[in-house]
Amino acid sequence: MLGLRNIKLTIAYDGTDFHGFARQRGLRTVQGVLEEALERVLGRPTQVNGSGRTDAGVHARAQVVNWTQEYGPPPERYPVLLQRLLPPDIVPLEAAEAVPAFHARYSALRKTYRYTIHQAPVEDVFTRRYTWHVPQRLDLDAMRAAAAYLVGEHDFTSFCAAATPVENKVRTIERIRLDVRGSYVDLWCTGNGFLQHMVRIIAGTLVDVGMGRIRPCEMPAILAARDRRAAGQTAPARGLVLWQVEYPAGLERTAEPGADG
Repeated sequence: MLGLRNIKLTIAYDGTDFHGFARQRGLRTVQGVLEEALERVLGRPTQVNGSGRTDAGVHARAQVVNWTQEYGPPPERYPVLLQRLLPPDIVPLEAAEAVPAFHARYSALRKTYRYTIHQAPVEDVFTRRYTWHVPQRLDLDAMRAAAAYLVGEHDFTSFCAAATPVENKVRTIERIRLDVRGSYVDLWCTGNGFLQHMVRIIAGTLVDVGMGRIRPCEMPAILAARDRRAAGQTAPARGLVLWQVEYPAGLERTAEPGADG
C-alpha cells in the first residue's frame, strides 16, 4: 500500500472555446473536461486543484494542477493516457508525484503572464485567436515608462474587476517588460499573484498610454485612487497566456524502486 499519492500535472490549452478554467455547471471549462478524462482513467470522480482560474478565452502554456489518488497509473504515464482522452485544445505536458503538502495554487511562488498585442494596419488571420489587434502604432517608450510605476507592492484595486470578491488587493509585481517581435508587442508580467482581470487591465491601460489617452505620470494617481474607473480599458482575453508557474525546489518526490502505482 502506497497510501495517497499527490499527482502534479502540467497542461497547455487554447482557451478560445472554454468558459475559463474553473468548473461551471452546463459550461465547457478546462477543469471540467480534465476531470471527466481523469474519471475515465481512474474509474471514479476526481477533483483537481489549479494554480489559478484563467478567464474565458485566456490561454495557458503551462497551467499546473494537482490531485490525490489512492491508486492509479504511475505519474509519468498520465500525459500519454490523457492525450488519448482529451480534446486537441488541451495538451498534457508532464506529470510527477509531488510531496503530500504540495498544492498547485497555494505552493506557487510566482506566476508569469504574457499579453500579446499586434500593432499593424490589418489583422493577421493566423494569430487573431492569440493577440489583440491594434491598428495603430503605439508609443512604446511611454508604455514602458508607465509600466515601471507598477513594479513593487501596491494595492491593485484600480487594476482588477470591480466585482472581484477578494478583500486584500495588495499584490507584488516583480518584473514587467515590453518586448517587440516585428509587428508584435509582448507584455510580460511576473508577480506573486494576480487579481481577476488584473493583467488584462494593465495591458489595456498601457495601450491607452501608447495611444496618448493616459500620460505615464498619471499611473501613481491611478494606483492611489483604488477605483477601477480610474484605470484604462480591459484588454480582450484572447491575447493573454498563463506562461509559467514557479514553485520552491524539492516539491516533487523521487520514485521508489519497484513502485507501480
